Amino acid sequence: MAGKEFVESPRANTDAQTKARILAEALPHLIRYDNETVVVKFGGNAMVDEALADAFAKDIAYLKLSGVNPVVVHGGGPQIGAMLKRLDIKSDFVHGLRVTDGQTVEVVEMVLAGSINKGIVSAINRQGGKAVGLCGKDANLLIAKKITEMPDPETNEIKPVDIGFVGDPVKVNTEIIEVISRSDLIPVIAPVAASAEGETLNVNADTFASSLAAALKAKRLLLLTDVPGVLDKDKKLIEDLTVDEARALIRNGTITGGMIPKVEGCIEVVEAGVDAVVIIDGRVPHCVLLELFTEHGVGTIVRRSRD
Repeated sequence: MAGKEFVESPRANTDAQTKARILAEALPHLIRYDNETVVVKFGGNAMVDEALADAFAKDIAYLKLSGVNPVVVHGGGPQIGAMLKRLDIKSDFVHGLRVTDGQTVEVVEMVLAGSINKGIVSAINRQGGKAVGLCGKDANLLIAKKITEMPDPETNEIKPVDIGFVGDPVKVNTEIIEVISRSDLIPVIAPVAASAEGETLNVNADTFASSLAAALKAKRLLLLTDVPGVLDKDKKLIEDLTVDEARALIRNGTITGGMIPKVEGCIEVVEAGVDAVVIIDGRVPHCVLLELFTEHGVGTIVRRSRD
């Protein structure tokens, strides 16, 4: 009896070609990031949208399985605000930073290092990762000092401020992160730190992630936001910026408002030794994988030069 001839379906052939194309595109990037550290600041809509949060957790678990060492730093402003409202605690902001008195800092630590941190850890673990929750206090990971002065947004003149228990990084001790990264664990870090005197301080998540990335000499710092990235004057995405180009866009008024400190932070991190910082649209599902493992990306990359 003659054997039955096998005819491959056009659909199967198309699927195989698609998979091969995806793998071929991803492979050089997988090699580039093998055993490298990538710090990811997780915040915005990606944290509160369940589908986006699940996609983010999958991305982080996949990075570790792919040989990358992801380090997650998360925010939690909306969740802190909601808890303060429930507790009938008034909350004000000065130059974008939450005024944090003694009562408020207790809520900040409870929400950031407690419910949010453990929620992200659980989400990554459900996707096959092995995440462990930390905050800046653990093993003195980050020592901060109280912010006592800030530039006036109108004149840029440095003026004294009193915003309570809000801190800026002074010293990063990377040992605990390096130990964790050498294992199969994924650190997830809440931006709560201690001062040299032992006070609990609330640290801006972008600032915390930037300091950590610089100290770790990370290959990339990814900042998830609720915008596409840096826009030009026609509101079109600028995909690639050198440090000099970014400074020029600030000077000529193309970069304005809250994007100015974010881009200035990117410049500082790159000059501190991180290869590049990417401002990513966190509203795009699987934005982390798209940015790292495809040619297209989903935001604005800031780097020293294009050489």
